[in-house]
Amino acid sequence: PPIKHCRNCGIAVVYRVPDDGDTKFRAVCPSCHTIHYENPLIVVGTIPVLDQQVLLCKRNIEPRHGMWTLPAGFMELNETATQGAARETVEEAGAEFDIGDLFSLASVARVGQVHMFYRAQLLSDQFDPGTETMEARLFAEDDIPWSEIAFRTVSETLKRYFADRRAGHFSIHVFDIA
Repeated sequence: PPIKHCRNCGIAVVYRVPDDGDTKFRAVCPSCHTIHYENPLIVVGTIPVLDQQVLLCKRNIEPRHGMWTLPAGFMELNETATQGAARETVEEAGAEFDIGDLFSLASVARVGQVHMFYRAQLLSDQFDPGTETMEARLFAEDDIPWSEIAFRTVSETLKRYFADRRAGHFSIHVFDIA
């Protein structure tokens, strides 16, 4: 939702192009002249793998309740992207794992989000999902329920992961979701 009041003085903001040479409409306080910027949210998660299987979580929350996703969620303040991805994997899947390198970075401009997924090596096939997850389960590539994947960033990341695995080497994938 748009900013309604100045975080500094509480006065109702107005949306206009600031006088500082900016070119975008911003929330500007008419009293103290503070410019409030609205920036994208960062979603961080993992691609947890055990042998030839990937861990997916069945969502117990909206949006996309009942659909499958990689463990991921919004990055919090005072954590790194890697720490956030690890935290989300523990919260959503209750998995034990070693986190690896960044695998994909997807920009979803229409909803103001950037999604980052890290490769992760599972240390066990035992999971203890949190309240946001109905079920955490391992899937072989041929068994992935593609029509039930919750988000396009997840399906695109998974497709690139399996292609890289078949090719025998992993790259970093940067892409946009229109």
